[in-house]
Amino acid sequence: MSVLLTYNPRYVVRLKLLFRKINNSFKKLWAQDNGDWHWLTEKPVPIASLNRSVWRLSVSSFSFHLMLGLSAIIATLGLLANSAAVIIGAMIVAPLMGPIVGMAYSTAMGNRKLLRRSSFTVLKGILLTISVAWVVTSIIGLDTVDTEIMSRVKPTLIDFGIAMAAGAAGAFANTRRSISSAMPGVAIAVALVPPLSVVGIGLAQGKGEIAFGALLLFLTNLICIIFFGSLVFLFQSYGNLNRAKKGLAVSTGVMFLLGIPLTLSMRELIITKNVRHEIENFILYET
Repeated sequence: MSVLLTYNPRYVVRLKLLFRKINNSFKKLWAQDNGDWHWLTEKPVPIASLNRSVWRLSVSSFSFHLMLGLSAIIATLGLLANSAAVIIGAMIVAPLMGPIVGMAYSTAMGNRKLLRRSSFTVLKGILLTISVAWVVTSIIGLDTVDTEIMSRVKPTLIDFGIAMAAGAAGAFANTRRSISSAMPGVAIAVALVPPLSVVGIGLAQGKGEIAFGALLLFLTNLICIIFFGSLVFLFQSYGNLNRAKKGLAVSTGVMFLLGIPLTLSMRELIITKNVRHEIENFILYET
């Protein structure tokens, strides 16, 4: 043992040679199997192509109104039927994410013309969705409020975090062709049409607190998508920070205002969950 632990320069040289041979062998193996994969390197979408794509999504065409109207019908019926699967289907059909991403992109670029166009499209989409939900609810005549509706009435900071991540993901997916298929998943995560449908349901049923809570959730999703989507575009050199300052400042102010009721709702949720957990533990201990 003492012989093995004794420092011997010859052993050190041999170990270095052995490691060098192993390293060279791995390099040769990698060179043989790796090939020339530079063509797989992912690059952002050219700005001209992204401009055309965002402008196309921001225009309120006939297809936009038709698909959004159908999505509102599906979402309203799913909410009234308390069916999560139907509501998810409505999220995928809805094209409302497109002009909202356009608002984020125009904020980063400082493009006022695109911002006006996309904002007008979003406003028309909001009014259309609420109106369709109002009419459908009035025709059906259901006055019940189930869990799927109530889950969209009291947004918290958790919903803020979801909207933040979804907004960033939506903006990034538009800049990479290889992951553009992720947009339906983003639409499901952020849930734009169901909250607006709940607003229409609340108005049709004469329940203002339901309509207000759902509207608060939608506004949270909207502002977070615009703000964090703009940051993603800016980080990828789409746009200019000086031009985006005003839009980002407005978005920050609105998020701060929305954060007050969201924080209060989060505090109430935590207290409710903790009290319920303590009661369940007490009952379990007593039995």
